[in-house]
Amino acid sequence: MQMRRGAQQYVVARPLYSEESFAEDHETVYRHRKTMLDHIKQYFTCDARRAKNTALSLLPVIAWMKIYRIKEWLLSDIVSGISTGLVAVLQGLAYCLLASLPPWYGLFSAFFPVVLYFFLGTSRHISVGPFPVLCLMIGSVVTRLVPDEGLPHNITGFEGLTRDEQRVLVASSVTFLAGIMQLAMGILQVGFVVMYLSDTLVSGFTTAAAVHILVSQLKFVLGLTVPGLSGPLALIYTLEIIFNKITSTNVCDVVISLTIMVVVFVVKELNDRFKSKLPVPIPIEVIMTVIACGVSYAFDFKTRYGIDVVGYIPKGYEPPMAPNLHIFQETAVEAFPMAIVGFAVAFSVAKVYSVKHDYTIDGNQELIAFGASNIFGASFKSFAASTALSRSAVQESTGGKTQVAGLLSAIIVMIVTLAIGFLLEPLPKSVLGAVVIVNLKGMLMQFRDVPYLWRRDKPDCVVWLGTCIAAILLGLDLGLAAGLGVELISVVLRAQFPRCSVLANINGTDIYKDRKDYVDIYEPEGVKIFRIPSPIFFANIEFFRSKLVEAVGFNPLRVLRKRNKALRRIRKLLKKGDLQWTSKGFLNTSCGPIKESEDESNMEELDLPTDFKDLPTRIDWSAELPANIIVPRVDVHSLVLDFAAVSFLDISALKGLKTMLKELIRVEVEVYIVACDPYILEKLHDCCFFDDEVQPSMFFLTLHDAMLYIHEKHPGSTEKKSDFEKAPYPETKF
Repeated sequence: MQMRRGAQQYVVARPLYSEESFAEDHETVYRHRKTMLDHIKQYFTCDARRAKNTALSLLPVIAWMKIYRIKEWLLSDIVSGISTGLVAVLQGLAYCLLASLPPWYGLFSAFFPVVLYFFLGTSRHISVGPFPVLCLMIGSVVTRLVPDEGLPHNITGFEGLTRDEQRVLVASSVTFLAGIMQLAMGILQVGFVVMYLSDTLVSGFTTAAAVHILVSQLKFVLGLTVPGLSGPLALIYTLEIIFNKITSTNVCDVVISLTIMVVVFVVKELNDRFKSKLPVPIPIEVIMTVIACGVSYAFDFKTRYGIDVVGYIPKGYEPPMAPNLHIFQETAVEAFPMAIVGFAVAFSVAKVYSVKHDYTIDGNQELIAFGASNIFGASFKSFAASTALSRSAVQESTGGKTQVAGLLSAIIVMIVTLAIGFLLEPLPKSVLGAVVIVNLKGMLMQFRDVPYLWRRDKPDCVVWLGTCIAAILLGLDLGLAAGLGVELISVVLRAQFPRCSVLANINGTDIYKDRKDYVDIYEPEGVKIFRIPSPIFFANIEFFRSKLVEAVGFNPLRVLRKRNKALRRIRKLLKKGDLQWTSKGFLNTSCGPIKESEDESNMEELDLPTDFKDLPTRIDWSAELPANIIVPRVDVHSLVLDFAAVSFLDISALKGLKTMLKELIRVEVEVYIVACDPYILEKLHDCCFFDDEVQPSMFFLTLHDAMLYIHEKHPGSTEKKSDFEKAPYPETKF
């Protein structure tokens, strides 16, 4: 290879290679392929080094604590921990309303999972705790089993418990079950399942969840009593109840909520605009909460205006509690999407911060960490934990370096729980509802993605809209399942109906592009180059066949059958004496016109290769045939299949491909396959793909190698003639 100085051009001179000739000239390295048994043995083999690595991977805290820089990081972690802890207290109380539980249980969820994640998690910047979407999913399960009005489900273990205690038992049990599922997936190393949740699907799902959260908080903002509903169309029914009761709105709750939302929104915008100049973001939610508590206590809002407040918050923690196995049976369907969504959101946020701060996270270990954290937390009556985007942003933006900041935030929550929780008793629930609604801005603004997706990728836009609409109307659990179905259908359709194309040579180069896209192209007569831009498998082999027939301009099987019928008719005419062979060709000897007789032959025999035995000469199918016999004309002598984008072939596709190749070869079309992946080629050999008709010699290393070979084999037909000039095919050296 020679590079020309001063010009971005290169000149290559090398032999023309088929796959066989390249293998003869270049020795390959033998590589031992591991069998399934080898992988199993390796998985269960244990030595001292592997045991040490396993221990370190299960306890990531050991690895990052070894490199902890006390002088540089500790002060930042303390500041971040205090800031995040204050936000965690407020969000714990607020998000607990989404789960239809007494507010102080949100403090448990902001403490217990954080402690265990400190030891097991691999992300240093996410803030573990309540996540509004998960809280809402738990709330739908809680209100289904223990509705606001009417009797709860007949579940063993509900006897003697108050309504709130029954709801706490349901929430902790479904959290325990979701934790078991996450832990099992982590142990089985199946963290890749989250990859099936595309960014588009997650965006549509979280947007729908934001709509559900917004509607669920209207009853607190308006001061109305609205029963919690779950199931399909629950959001519509909830809005109907709210509109029917709108005249009973508590004006004081509305004024408080609007004031909180306006002030918090304005200050958050200022925080975003001047974040480079502010040492730490202004904790406006905490400030407004303190002010609201003070004003509510001073003016006795609960008695004078009938405002619903947080109320009594017990000090300390409650004893651990075993989950209810009967609830496991009732909630298994809802627990799985909780496990997936909680991990998917947390892992997505963790990836962003790991890239930003240059460290790695382990998806399987994150599953183990969240599974163990949820199991541990559920034992102490907390509900499912993930990470809230706003809270993680506070932890990172205030200078948090490691999970020490997360542990300190848990200590702040613990102090509130053990000592000063009573100060939050006069806090109006409308304040918590307003805080929740303001924090929905980021998720609701994802609606702006729809026009962009429609312009750039319509199937992705359909996935977004399908997931969002399904989750809004059917509920979050069924909506997620429906979104996954839409996403998988879109993937299958893209693979099943790929954009096949016919390529042409860009004049003077070894480059081949879609002939519809360029003007200065060269197409040799009698040669077609067909590109397949996807894997070939059972679902798209027929589509591939139809596109190939469309590209070459004829159906090879139909042509083959017509030719075999023509041969049979010629044999019959020769046998009857109505047709004779002379030096000038076939001659009709019958006095009258030769009528075409009914062909009662077996159709399977017509698919066999044309057989010229017992005939005086081979039939030239491009010439005029005797006895008014008409056979479709084939103007293609060479077909090149570009397999550069074909990543795999299954058995069904392999059989279909072989059938197509045989049909083409039997109508005297030479087929060449180029740029085939070595593993596919190896699979073809292993599956006995080759025989007397389909041979390995049809495989070429590159598209240009095959075209040069065709040029040498058919020098006359590969020159494109016009009225003015002959355009020769590019030379071997270019």
